[in-house]
Amino acid sequence: MNEQTMTFSVHGEKEDEMRKTLVAVYDALKEKGYNPINQIVGYILSEDPTYITTYNNARSLIRHIDRDELLQALVKSYLNDN
Repeated sequence: MNEQTMTFSVHGEKEDEMRKTLVAVYDALKEKGYNPINQIVGYILSEDPTYITTYNNARSLIRHIDRDELLQALVKSYLNDN
């Protein structure tokens, strides 16, 4: 029997899911000829879903992400990379 304590992080799984969603949205925007960074930033700032294409269900996908949690993960990621 293993006596070590295993850690479980829902937060890490949630960040992974947000990352996968953002990549899918980014790819959909790029495939449709948009500047994905500008469109995603526009969505984050305004929460207006029309910044995101409906192609490949991208608009529906991004609306499942809590904007505050996304901003927190982005800032955390940026600061950890520097």
